[in-house]
Formats: sequence, structure tokens, C-alpha cells
Amino acid sequence: MFAQLAVMVAAIALGSRKGGVAMGLWGAVGVFVLATFFGVTPADTSGIVDVMLIILAVIMAAAAMEAAGGIDYLVGLAEKAIRRKPSRVVFVAPLVSWAFTLGAGTAHVFYPLLPVIHDVAREGGVRPERPIAVSSIAATFGITASPVSAAMAAMIVMFDGDGWNLPRIMAVAVPATLLGVIVAATVQSRIGKELGEDPEYLRRLAAGEIEPPAAATAAAPALRPRARWSAYLFMGGAVAVVISGLFPGLRPETAKGPLSMPATIEILMMAVAALILLLCRVDALRIPGTEVARSGLVAVIGVFGLSWLGLSFIGANEARITGALGGVARDHPWFFAVMLLLLSALLFSQATTTKALMPLGIALGIPAPLLIAMWPAVNGYFLLPTYGTFIAAINFDRTGTTRVGRFVVNHSFMLPGLITTCVAVSTGFALIQIV
Repeated sequence: MFAQLAVMVAAIALGSRKGGVAMGLWGAVGVFVLATFFGVTPADTSGIVDVMLIILAVIMAAAAMEAAGGIDYLVGLAEKAIRRKPSRVVFVAPLVSWAFTLGAGTAHVFYPLLPVIHDVAREGGVRPERPIAVSSIAATFGITASPVSAAMAAMIVMFDGDGWNLPRIMAVAVPATLLGVIVAATVQSRIGKELGEDPEYLRRLAAGEIEPPAAATAAAPALRPRARWSAYLFMGGAVAVVISGLFPGLRPETAKGPLSMPATIEILMMAVAALILLLCRVDALRIPGTEVARSGLVAVIGVFGLSWLGLSFIGANEARITGALGGVARDHPWFFAVMLLLLSALLFSQATTTKALMPLGIALGIPAPLLIAMWPAVNGYFLLPTYGTFIAAINFDRTGTTRVGRFVVNHSFMLPGLITTCVAVSTGFALIQIV
């Protein structure tokens, strides 16, 4: 078993070094090595395919919205909310970032907000590290609250049959992650020296490396025609997904009963994409080139390769794993949350971590409600500040207050990330008792 585990870890490490689709590709190489040299039967991919199809459907709708200018429209709304009260940017910015990701289903739409948060903080005399760090974390945790995220797709496929449908999972995940963000923002508002006292900022200012803060005067770029229509259509699709999960009777009736939730999501979101193309007059050829479409391809390949590797390893060694960890996991469920947190730091994907580890939790006999309560722990890739969101956040902060310390792990995102995780998981344990 340990040799097979070494193969899996090596595949993850090699994929992580290259990033992007390389993670999924190396996962497939790991499956090949396990099958060829250890006689492991590759796991059934039917469950993985369901997740991949949901991701593709949602990505098509989101990419169509981006091509129509809908994301630019949403960014404009977010910018207005953040600029409304500059002195409260530490609280407003993370809440807007969390809501932004919740609606779009991906944290990549958070990037346009970074310069806005930075400039508003400087204009208000607020240390930019405070809102930037917690907003980056908030955007990450919004994924595990979003009804249209790839991670939620994986949860629906695994738990819908156990009575934990989309609305019930959201009833835990939404308030849990939101409370975690609020508590983290409260703590973050006290972190670090005030901007006017920070030595690195004062050095850069004196050296002329950055200009003194000034009120923003640049006019917002013109929106594409019908950009807001595309945003409304996409959000309408997300609401329709939630309602379909809440009221199964509204789904089409088939010979086997109401249409399954995965199929419902796929149909609704593909239909939304088609409506955006039709009503917003989007050139279909522009969709594959959007940022959302490119990041969606990475997510699909990652879920396919790494989930296949993880499920194959677990299936071949289930008896040993459950024998070694079953008692600990049942007596101390929080231990599994730590596993989710640590592995997600290597996989850089909530969806992949969910699909790879949740079946292990089920095999260990951990009840579904506890697994759902611990689910926010899959946002642990803040442990190492190597993910695109965090790298971008550091680079956008020209004051130098958002940084990575000498020991790498002592970076600006660690404290808000740990606080949000602990509060969200703790709140989840409380909410599963009443949902």
C-alpha cells in the first residue's frame, strides 16, 4: 500500500510543479503506473463523468456570460459597493468577493476586484493587506457555497441520494462560510501596522517606487450591449438550479421518476448558455477563448485525472485504510477535516479534493452530515501561497504590505484562512443538527 501511496503522492507533486492541466495529466499517469506495476483495477469513472459534465455545462454558461460582458457588469456593481464606504473596506470587500464567487461559481472572477480593493484601501488610509488578504480567502470559500461551482457538483453527485440535496448542503455551507468570512474580517481589521507607519510602504514611497495615493478618476470602460442581460440570465439559471433541488416535483418526469439533479443542472445551464448566445448576440467562437472557459478546462482535466487516481488507490486499499483510520475518524471526526485541509493544499482544487477524499470519508463510515459540515476544509490551498489568486493579490499590492514571510508559511493569507476554516467547520457542525 505504501508503494502505491508513494506513486500517488509523486504524481500529485509532479503535477503541482507544472500546474494547470498538468495535475490531471499526471493523475492519469499515476493510474497507469498503479495498473501496470501493482495490478490495481482503475476505478469506475461514471461518477467522475457526471461531475465533469456538470462543470462543462456551468462553464459554458459562465463563459457565454463573460463573452457577452456580463462579468464586466458584475465587476462594476462590486466596485460600486466597495467604493461606497472606503473606511469599511476590510468588511465590505470580503463580503462582496464571497458573494461574487458564490454567484459565478469560480474564484477566477475575483481578479478584477483586486486593484479596486487596493486603491480604495490606500485612498482610505487602510493597510491594503487587511482587505486584500481576507478578500482572497473569501473568494476561495465562496466556491463551497456556490450552487454552480465544480466542487458543489461533486457534492451533489455523491450525497443527493442520501437525502442531502443541493438546498440542504447550501443551508449548511452558505451560513458557515459567510460567518467564517465575517469573523476573519473582524480579526483582520486589527492586523499589522497602520499604513502610514509601515516601514516597507514608507520606504517605497520615499524611493518613488509608488505614487502617493489619489482619488480614482478613471472612467469605467463601456459595457458591451446587453451585458447586464447575460448576467441576469446566468443568475436566473443559478436560482433555477437551487429551486429544482428544493422542489423535485418541478423537474421533468421520466420513466425512472423525476429527472436526476446532475442532469437537471446540465440541461438548465446549457440552456442558459444557449439563451445568452441568442438574446445577447454573442459570437459563439469567442466563448472558448474566455478566461472562464480556459479555467474550466483545467478544472475538468484535474477532476478527471486526479480523482481517477485517488479513487483507484482507495478502491485497491479500502480495507487497509479503513482498518487503520476508521476508528480515529469515527472517534475524532475533526481529524478528517485536517486531511481535507492538507490534501487540498497539494491539489489546488476544491472539486478535485472533494471528489478524491469524500469517498474515503464515506468508506471510513463517517456520517454524511459530518462530512458536509467539514466540507469547507477543502479550501486549504491558502496554506502555501502558490495559487494564482494569492500570487496576484501579492503583486497587486504595490505598498508591499501583502507579503510572504521568510519562512514561506508566515504569509498574509494564513491567519484569515485558518480562522475562516475553523469558524466555517465549527458552524457546520452546529448547523447539521437543525438543517
